[in-house]
Amino acid sequence: MKKFDKVLLASDFDGTLKDDNGVITKDVLDAVRYFQENGGFFTLATGRTYQGLRLYDNSVYNAPALFANGALAYDFKSSAPAFFDGIGEEGREVVRRLHKEFPEISIEMYPFNATYAINLTDKTERHFSDQGISFIITDNPEELPVPWQKVMLGCNEKNTFEVQQFLSENFTETTYLPTTGTFVEVLKKGVNKGSGLLKLADYLGVPHSRTYAAGDGYNDVDMLKAAAGAFVPCNGDKGAIAAATHVVRSNNDGAIAHAIEILDKIY
Repeated sequence: MKKFDKVLLASDFDGTLKDDNGVITKDVLDAVRYFQENGGFFTLATGRTYQGLRLYDNSVYNAPALFANGALAYDFKSSAPAFFDGIGEEGREVVRRLHKEFPEISIEMYPFNATYAINLTDKTERHFSDQGISFIITDNPEELPVPWQKVMLGCNEKNTFEVQQFLSENFTETTYLPTTGTFVEVLKKGVNKGSGLLKLADYLGVPHSRTYAAGDGYNDVDMLKAAAGAFVPCNGDKGAIAAATHVVRSNNDGAIAHAIEILDKIY
């Protein structure tokens, strides 16, 4: 039996696995390789969609990767989803009502392998172009296939709070998460990185007591709390640091390498 058999480590992408230049450094890659060679499962847990990361080099992961804050687990080895906890029919009403009440916001919808947008704005178009995502313009959510990984709302500083209040008061079958800038994400009720992490552990046959997470942001907190051990870079968000069991080196100094050093001592 190898020392990291039945051990899972899931890492956030931006600000944790990558440094501030967007690079997974050699010390991190070497540490991940050591972890995997000794039986460990290493994977990604990101708020980005599958569309936004499918073109990256995903050979570093040897377990299904979690996308859209836990809504989708995609296995790059079998080129198929491991599970998909997306928004179903309940999402159509959310989109209809939002488009009626807030016609100025952009609305992005992400089925598994497609992207649709209502009321495309410069902000939304940059959101797509920065990640190399192709998209289809629509004004009819009824014609789109479900489930969706998530719905992304492009708000502005004046209406972002109003949109969040409207969601909380009118929709109990979905949940929402404020994210970068004035974007707001809508997810299936009960879905977050924490739920995705534990479901992935079950899928892999990993005990929850041997399931670990690393992340630096507020959208990582559910995952950090769900994990048996939580590694947070020292330059991470205050909320994430508060949920840490181990504060590790910054993402610019090999945060994930440090996490694996700690696991090496534990096991």
